[in-house]
Amino acid sequence: MRYEIRFAGFGGQGIISAGRITGQAAVIYDGKHSVLTQSYGPEARGGACAAEVVVDERVVDYPILVQPEIAIIMSQDAYNTYGRDIRPGGTLIVDPDLLEREERSDVRVLEVPATRLAEGLGRKIVANVVMLGALGAAAPVVSKDALLKAVLASVPPHTRDLNQKAFEAGYNYVKEVLSGRS
Repeated sequence: MRYEIRFAGFGGQGIISAGRITGQAAVIYDGKHSVLTQSYGPEARGGACAAEVVVDERVVDYPILVQPEIAIIMSQDAYNTYGRDIRPGGTLIVDPDLLEREERSDVRVLEVPATRLAEGLGRKIVANVVMLGALGAAAPVVSKDALLKAVLASVPPHTRDLNQKAFEAGYNYVKEVLSGRS
């Protein structure tokens, strides 16, 4: 089955890295097929960017997203541009500290304070990894183990402990929300 996942935010948040890690997790650790496309504005940091990942059990024959099942949005501009075209019944994961959104009844909305959770770990830069953990809990298109292995393989060795904690923070946060404890 084909799954379309969009990560969107601003340059410097690790949006492209999150997309790349998701694709690697699907291919290397889950044995699936995946394609990544990316777009970003002319600014290296601060400009809008998106990473779009297609995951499928079969070879991906069309790499462009039509209507994503899952969107992870980490900025207001990204929400304004990419937050409205999610497939009905899909999942929208947002950082509520970084954007305001209208109510949606056609999709499941999960508010994950990724930046705040990352700051609580001492490094705001791992907010994208918090969102990868949230993805693993909310929509296991790619398994939790595969995502975590891909994260740990993609970061410098001296940051693996921090990144594992960030991943687990996002994963556990969403599991608690879905079980009704948060």
